[in-house]
Amino acid sequence: MAGCVGCPTLAMAGGGTRQTLPGTINAFTPPPVMRADNPMAVPPPSSAPKAATPTATHPSPSAPPAAPDRRAFLAIGTGVALAAAGAAGYFLHQPDNDRQLVFATLHDAMREAERLNAASVHALEPATAWTWAQTLVHCAQSIEYSLQGFPLPKSALFQNTLGAAAFKVFTLRGRMSHNLAEPIPGAPALDAQATDTSAAMARLRQAVQDFAIHTGALQPHFAYGALSRSQYEQAHAMHLANHLSAFEGRG
Repeated sequence: MAGCVGCPTLAMAGGGTRQTLPGTINAFTPPPVMRADNPMAVPPPSSAPKAATPTATHPSPSAPPAAPDRRAFLAIGTGVALAAAGAAGYFLHQPDNDRQLVFATLHDAMREAERLNAASVHALEPATAWTWAQTLVHCAQSIEYSLQGFPLPKSALFQNTLGAAAFKVFTLRGRMSHNLAEPIPGAPALDAQATDTSAAMARLRQAVQDFAIHTGALQPHFAYGALSRSQYEQAHAMHLANHLSAFEGRG
């Protein structure tokens, strides 16, 4: 209840007092809960902080994939070209001064090998740099590995492309041509000092016989890849023909 200015002391709502003295008016004294020096004083309401406005983010465009290195393509292309050139040099090598023999079967090839071995055999230079004994052992190795597996075959890519193409060319023309001084990859080195042609010829005969009676699977050729039995016999016959063409028998 409010009081007038001239009334005696009145109790004020909320604990405040208003006192009057003659001729003076005292200021209103706030209750303790409203004083600023009271630690329990209720602070004045403050405006709530505004929520931060989310900033729209846009993903930065991803960098385009790096273009393939042109040098890598050049390196790959150069490697393929060198491999093709090397294969062409190996398979299409045509020795000078050879007899260019052609045999349809291993039996025909072995008949010529026996004839040369019984005669005074001579190498036709520069057709070959190997001796007769080295040549017989090399041909025996090729037949043996077709049964046992070649030590260092070419890659499947090589066999299915360059190797298969070379074999097809050879079969179409009926004879093969290759470097006659190139050993089978991974095969034991041929002894240039070996002079025992009897042992070398015996090894070749045994290899041909083992091939004839073999009934199991044949191992892929190191360069041509998988071959059927008839294809393998043709490959061996052409291989022997190519090497025997570099020799002749005298007397």
